[in-house]
Parts: sequence; structure tokens; C-alpha cells
Amino acid sequence: MRPVAARLSRIAAGAGKRLGRLWRDRRGVGAVEFALLAPVLLMLYICAFELTVGLSVAKRATRATGTIADLVAQQNGKVTKAFLATMVDVADSIFVPFSSSSLTLKISGITIDASNAAKISWSWQKGGTRPYVVGASVIVPSEMQKPSTFLVRAELSVPHDLMMFMANAFSMSTTQITIKREYFFRQRVGDSISCTDC
Repeated sequence: MRPVAARLSRIAAGAGKRLGRLWRDRRGVGAVEFALLAPVLLMLYICAFELTVGLSVAKRATRATGTIADLVAQQNGKVTKAFLATMVDVADSIFVPFSSSSLTLKISGITIDASNAAKISWSWQKGGTRPYVVGASVIVPSEMQKPSTFLVRAELSVPHDLMMFMANAFSMSTTQITIKREYFFRQRVGDSISCTDC
């Protein structure tokens, strides 16, 4: 029995020495740390990139909406459907290099009467249809609501796909958000702007 106990004692001592050496050995620690951190860093990089692209699209949506409202407000007294249809090209050129094929664009003329009631005078949307009923009430920003004035409103919305990692499952998914912008501009020339065929 004693030789077996001595042999087990030697095996245990050898295993203890090997475990001690393994515990003190620091080779490969960097590789293990990198293997643990690499997926998290990759996730953060992709999310930051996607958010940056999303912010760039949002900036272009803001610029396009303001530019369109400004261009329509500069017209001398009247506009037509043909002129308003060119505003889609304006938006497309501002959105380059991003796709704007699925954007929605609405342009409205709003009359504020002497009693300070804002109503749709005319409206047009991409595709040539009328999105709002003539005479429908409109909510206008308080700083622009002045009696007997005319406003041009441009509304633009564009869907954008964001590739995001889900925080709880570490899986990738695509989330679609809709970026919407709305601008009001006063007419620059005359008292109002009419749309002859809207």
C-alpha cells in the first residue's frame, strides 16, 4: 500500500508543479484578450459607422427640405405641377451619394387669413397628386402665424436602414427608421403664390 501512496503523492506533486507553471505562464494572454474583445470592438465600429451614415442622411433631408421650401417661396406669384415636380430632382441631387428613390415629398401653399386661421390654399406631392384638401386647417409655428400672410410648407420623409447589433443577443439586424423634416417659408415676392393646376 505504501508504494501506491508514494506514487500518488509523486503524481499529485508533479501535477501541482505543472499547474503552478501554467498559472505563472503569461504567454498567449494577449491573444486570449483579443479574442474576447474583438467581437465587441467590431460591433462598436459597425454601429458607429451606421449611425454616422444615418446622421449624414438626416442632414441631407434637412438641407433638401429647406432648399425646396426656399425655392418655391422665391417664385413670382404662381407655380405649376411641372415646376413642383422638378423639386424631386433638387432633393435627388442633394441626397447624392445616398439613394432617394423612396423619399416622399409634399409641398403646400398656406394662407393665413385676417382672423389668424391657417388653411391649405393648394398642395402637391411626389407623383402629382393632392395630399391635402383645399381649405383644411393647418398648424403653423407660432412665430410664423401672422394675419393676412402666405406660407410655403415643404415636408420630406425618407426611410433609412440601420444595421445594428442587438445588445442582448449579439446578433445583427436591420432596423428601418423614417427621417422626416418640415419647413415653413414666407413668400418672397407679392402677397401669395398660387398653383394653377394643383
